[in-house]
Amino acid sequence: MNKVFTIFVFIGLPLSIIGTIFHWSAIMMFLIYCLTIIALAGFIGRATESLAIVLGPRAGGLLNATFGNAVELIISIFALKAGLIGIVLASLTGSVLGNLLLVGGLSFFVGGLKYKRQSFSVYDARHNAGMLIFAVIVAFVIPEVFTSSMNTRNTMILSVGVSIILIVLYLAALLFKFVTHRGVYQTEHAPKESEEKEKPEWGKGKAIVILALATAAVAYVSEHLVSTFDIVGATLGWSELFIGVIIVAIVGNAAEHASAIIMAYKNKMDVAVEIAVGSTLQVTMFVLPTLVLLSLFFPTSMPLVFTWPELISMVTAVFLMITISNDGDSNWFEGLALLAAYVIMGIGFYFI
Repeated sequence: MNKVFTIFVFIGLPLSIIGTIFHWSAIMMFLIYCLTIIALAGFIGRATESLAIVLGPRAGGLLNATFGNAVELIISIFALKAGLIGIVLASLTGSVLGNLLLVGGLSFFVGGLKYKRQSFSVYDARHNAGMLIFAVIVAFVIPEVFTSSMNTRNTMILSVGVSIILIVLYLAALLFKFVTHRGVYQTEHAPKESEEKEKPEWGKGKAIVILALATAAVAYVSEHLVSTFDIVGATLGWSELFIGVIIVAIVGNAAEHASAIIMAYKNKMDVAVEIAVGSTLQVTMFVLPTLVLLSLFFPTSMPLVFTWPELISMVTAVFLMITISNDGDSNWFEGLALLAAYVIMGIGFYFI
């Protein structure tokens, strides 16, 4: 798989530049851009996996989530600049659904095919459950209810206020996990993880350089990918909502998809769950609020207001993941249930 990603990068990146200069077909360029970003995300995943081995499961999971979300953040900023507010909100909805149902489901399913039962920290699962409920239900549903009777100005004021609170709470959560309560809640299976002395694929310096170069390349390709959305949507009959929820979310989260599944296959479920759930928390509590604040500097501001199909889908995904993961135990059937929910929602968004 790594060889395939390498080939795609060395072919896709030059084609992206040449195609942009000579104005090739928008549909063709859309496919080239998407494949190139996914391949670059593979490099990001390998670099962060190398660093994760050095830093440990929690920090490694956070690092994977951060750089996986960096791709989506870059795409969203360019979409925001182009005034595609609906696609930005839809892509962030898709990120939540993709991380919890697709990434989480594939991790549980693939890992469960190799191991009959896999365990992860029940303390982290319960901590994340509370954070998910706050981030999605309190911070997203409540503004939707109140803004129904507000004008545009007051809606933005509320959105900015909620965004600042989310960012502050997310930073507090990092302080709690990595500073004030670091090591307080140890996993029962930590000794098993320490038995396997795994060597990173790349050294620390090389991994950081590759991470920086791949992220810069993603920024370049993402800017041009956004410019194809209108033509692709009109040609293929895809709605703005479907492009955001399914296409952009899958492309933007490709690094996390690959990393989480690999970790689950290696029976490193703490890292896999941290990527899936931790990435969701990062999107809802940091990436989205940051985009709301950044939108104030663009011609079109983005309020923290979703459509009801988006909200109901996210709330359902949160409750399903909490119900399945709260016991700190997983198997292939639970993964299949999460994947089934993702497919059902994907079909629904396609026909909206």
